[in-house]
Amino acid sequence: MRVQLRIVAGSLRGRKLTCEIHEGVRPTPQKVREALFSILGHAVPHRPFFDVFAGTGAIGLEALSRGASETVFVERDPELADAIDGYLRSFRVSDRGRVLRADVYRWIDRWRPPKEAVNVFLSPPFEDYQGRVESMSALVAKLEEKLADDSVLVVQGEESPGFDQLLERHDWDLRKYGRNYLAIWVKGEDPAAREVRDEEE
Repeated sequence: MRVQLRIVAGSLRGRKLTCEIHEGVRPTPQKVREALFSILGHAVPHRPFFDVFAGTGAIGLEALSRGASETVFVERDPELADAIDGYLRSFRVSDRGRVLRADVYRWIDRWRPPKEAVNVFLSPPFEDYQGRVESMSALVAKLEEKLADDSVLVVQGEESPGFDQLLERHDWDLRKYGRNYLAIWVKGEDPAAREVRDEEE
């Protein structure tokens, strides 16, 4: 089934992405995308963004639209990676976007992140929460170790034993949108600061 995704805000607002929906590709719903960028807020502009398990690339393109200094898309599927490359060219933002055709679980071992704070969005195939829980936990642990202070890590998932196990690592800031969850962690953040932010929202 073909569906169209729309970039919600920023310089690319209204641009559309066409994608095939099948078992391996489940785009993040627009409501969840809007919530994600509302939460990130001023942390997006002028900061690198990593769209890990990029799929359609909608999240990373939205980040570019909202002023991210660059977006790195990590995607193993050749067709999906080629499609993201095509959008970067057609939207004329290829100077700020890079597609890494790689298996995420192998990429993380050799990844050298910027020394500055970054945003990382992690949206694994939901079947990985069933069959690759240990690999997922190792991936998140390596990300947490490598990221610079003030970096934001966001993991998307659905309620499942695997997702629950992943959340045991920290007291994540957990938000629910229908069947989708966003788990947010800021490296080096004082938990009291999060409580103040929640009250302000």
